[in-house]
Amino acid sequence: MKINLLCLVLVILVISACDSAIEDSINWATPVQENNQAEIYVQETEAAKSSNTDIQTEPTEEPRLLPDNWQAWPVVPEVTTTAREIYRQGVAMGNDPRVFSKIADCQNLKEYFLKKFDHLDLYKFDYRIDDYLDTIENFQGNFDRDGYSTKFGFTAASPLVQFEADPQFCLPGETPLECELRIARPTFVLISMEFPFLNRSADNYERYMRQMIEYIISQGAVPILATKADNTEGDHSINLTIAKLAHEYDVPLWNWWAAAQPLPDHGMDVYRGDFHISQLAWEERSRTFLMTLDHLWKGLKDLN
Repeated sequence: MKINLLCLVLVILVISACDSAIEDSINWATPVQENNQAEIYVQETEAAKSSNTDIQTEPTEEPRLLPDNWQAWPVVPEVTTTAREIYRQGVAMGNDPRVFSKIADCQNLKEYFLKKFDHLDLYKFDYRIDDYLDTIENFQGNFDRDGYSTKFGFTAASPLVQFEADPQFCLPGETPLECELRIARPTFVLISMEFPFLNRSADNYERYMRQMIEYIISQGAVPILATKADNTEGDHSINLTIAKLAHEYDVPLWNWWAAAQPLPDHGMDVYRGDFHISQLAWEERSRTFLMTLDHLWKGLKDLN
């Protein structure tokens, strides 16, 4: 009875729904370790690393956008020099150029985000979907999929916590992040964490984001960072942190905040408040991420 009660308390401390809050005072994040991967995956990864140069993370040579001006960054990012190097390395490591993954919270669940692109015969669109058909075909089956590291109630720490992993599919000791990348072997990984939780600070958020970004890069997948539409923290410090990380690691940033600004109420659901976005914003969110994926994939797919 005492053991069951203890387990219940631990679960309550970490898992929260999208209408509730969760404290960030506990350092839940655990460093992801490559030895938690399936043995064959580790062997393949190490073989690719030994036969290729290490992934370089030097800044792009082109003039770069400054993080302090993140609100003026374009919605759809350009391909960076580092993204090219990561993509090349990922292909050499055996990652699947037809797969993207999500490391994300409830604002990225397939029921509301991207699902329609896997079912073009069932939906109509208010924009020219024909412009993206080759990208949709390439990534067919990924849009109506959440994977193993996108869940209702996830916080920025959750993808790094071992007991958040699905025991039916994930290996013992794996985190959701490790599990998803081992199984999916993606070339692109969206990191989108809009979910606010009690006492969250930009420093906490940054610490967790760094762990995710660095692990994803080490596995040869291109991280795609995303700003959030809300400003629940009051000073836009989370979006500024995301922009700083995109600049530091020289990886693409999908500026969802900028895309939401022209929408009524800047894309926010005024009836629900907090960080919830409107139905119109859901449509724009899917469209602009498809645009981002399309632009990045077409800029990288022919690299040798």
